[in-house]
Amino acid sequence: MKSLAYSVLLLASLSSSCWAQISTADQLDQQGLAATCANCHGTNGKGLPNASIPLISQLSSEELLAQLLAYKSGNRSGTLMPQLTKGYTDAQLESIANQLGQKP
Repeated sequence: MKSLAYSVLLLASLSSSCWAQISTADQLDQQGLAATCANCHGTNGKGLPNASIPLISQLSSEELLAQLLAYKSGNRSGTLMPQLTKGYTDAQLESIANQLGQKP
């Protein structure tokens, strides 16, 4: 009976450890996606004030996602953004918006 209890505890421990690693991997993936915006929009979307590139960190997550999806669908024009957004899935764009946009 002790062997069964030990096995259950070991399995529970390994399971939670695996979930922690998956969560960390997901977080790193989300941060990596958002980091692709830094080349133009600056670290964390803060950019440079008075530059020609928008400061996306001032947008809410919802506003940012709406703009990204508008670029992707062609409902919003731009120089690079329409092409760039087509390289991402809608879920990836949502992740980027959640990472960079302001939370309510």
